Amino acid sequence: MNFPTDLKYTKDHEWIRVEGEEAVIGITDFAQRELGDIVFLDINTLGEEVAQDDVFGTVEAVKTVSDLFMPVAGTVLTVNDKIDASPELVNQDPYGEGWLVRIKLNDSADVEGLLSAAAYKAQVSV
Repeated sequence: MNFPTDLKYTKDHEWIRVEGEEAVIGITDFAQRELGDIVFLDINTLGEEVAQDDVFGTVEAVKTVSDLFMPVAGTVLTVNDKIDASPELVNQDPYGEGWLVRIKLNDSADVEGLLSAAAYKAQVSV
């Protein structure tokens, strides 16, 4: 299982990569494996400010639907349009082509409170 060290993680299995005043968010390799085959993503928060830990969308797999939680407060700038047509990208490349949203950070200091790759790996006991 993959735990890129340049990312931060949440206890709810989202990852975040900060790029200046913006950040890219997705779900972890562990999360996509637990969910199984992802068939649909519903992210209807484009243009909205979402508070830290609030739901910004849902991911639907063959057997379950799970909420997606915002790792830090921010405004959703972009939703990955590739995952609409090909939700399986989240399974195939969760840290690359399968990213979910790009946000404008409210406060980049919020990221410091998230889990490191080592802490997240320890949490999921891999």
